[in-house]
Amino acid sequence: MAGIPDRAYNAACGKLASQLGISLAAARRKVDVKASQQGLRESADKLALAEQMLVDALGNGTNHHELLTSLLEAVGNDENFMVED
Repeated sequence: MAGIPDRAYNAACGKLASQLGISLAAARRKVDVKASQQGLRESADKLALAEQMLVDALGNGTNHHELLTSLLEAVGNDENFMVED
């Protein structure tokens, strides 16, 4: 059974998820994968990595919410498409 996650780590991953427009699980997975690539195992190190990834995402200048919205908008002939009758 998995252990109870650290609240500070969850909060940092939640902020990262919010900035990137992804789920909390996806953000945690991103941080865990990057931590394993760097050989980080301690929760404090993972927390610092999540905070650094958030700073990088904020400094990137890309607004992920606007990008996602633009990708979800209907284009051309799809504007009148109905999924259900």
